Amino acid sequence: MKELTLIRHAKSDWADAGLDDHDRPLNDRGRRDAPRMAAALAARGLRPDLMVTSTALRAETTARLVADGLEFPAGAIRREAGLYLARPDEILRVVQGLEETAGSAVLFGHNPGIHEAAYLLLKPADAVVLTDFPTCAVARIRLPDAFWGAVGYGQGELVDFLFPKGLEA
Repeated sequence: MKELTLIRHAKSDWADAGLDDHDRPLNDRGRRDAPRMAAALAARGLRPDLMVTSTALRAETTARLVADGLEFPAGAIRREAGLYLARPDEILRVVQGLEETAGSAVLFGHNPGIHEAAYLLLKPADAVVLTDFPTCAVARIRLPDAFWGAVGYGQGELVDFLFPKGLEA
């Protein structure tokens, strides 16, 4: 059995309209939300063996902030250019290529692909709760497969679905 956690990057800054999309940083709310989500995940026992992020600045920064809160070495976060604005099939390919020694992996990406991938990976009964996937949302998915390479759509069980405003409730 494997566990996959999909995280949408935290809220980004749109203040500089001339900045390339790939280079947009997090705004103040994003820099506050990512550590809060990390604390919630740590409290729920998440201890990833592997972290993989889109190369976009906002995703990488979110990954570093979450890694810090989970005591995962920031230098061990793998950068994956294919996760930048990836569609679900591209995200699935990244998942299927993960190191088999990792039992738990966290991927950081972007909407709409990260939301759609989470939805598609889940069993239909679990997927119905994913009507929205706000910034810094987290979907923890337990997969029945013993190998990442065997992961497919419609198999996962939703362990947790967290988002910043939900932590306030």
